[in-house]
Amino acid sequence: MSKPERRTFLLEFEKPLHELESRIQQIRELAEVNNVDISEQISQLEARSAQLRQEIFSALTPAQRLQLARHPRRPSTLDYIQAISDEWLSYMAIASAVTIRR
Repeated sequence: MSKPERRTFLLEFEKPLHELESRIQQIRELAEVNNVDISEQISQLEARSAQLRQEIFSALTPAQRLQLARHPRRPSTLDYIQAISDEWLSYMAIASAVTIRR
C-alpha cells in the first residue's frame, strides 16, 4: 500500500523550494530502485535546498510574512496540545458537565 497523498498548499515563494525537494525525493527513489549509490549528489542537492530555504525565508517581505503567519497548514494551539498530551479535555466540556450535574 502506498502512503496517502497529502495535499499541499504552497505559497508562491515556497514553490521553488518544494520543486527542488520533490526532485530530490524522486532521485532518491530512482537510485533505490536501480541500486545506484548517488549519496554525494543527493548531499549536494540537500545542501542547495537548505541554502535556498535560507535565502527565501530570510528575505521575506512583510506581506509574505503575513501570508506565512496565516498559512492554512500552520499548526493551531489545539494541534500542539494534542501533540504533547494523550488525554485532553477542554475546559468548556468540564464546565458543561458541572452545569448539567447541578
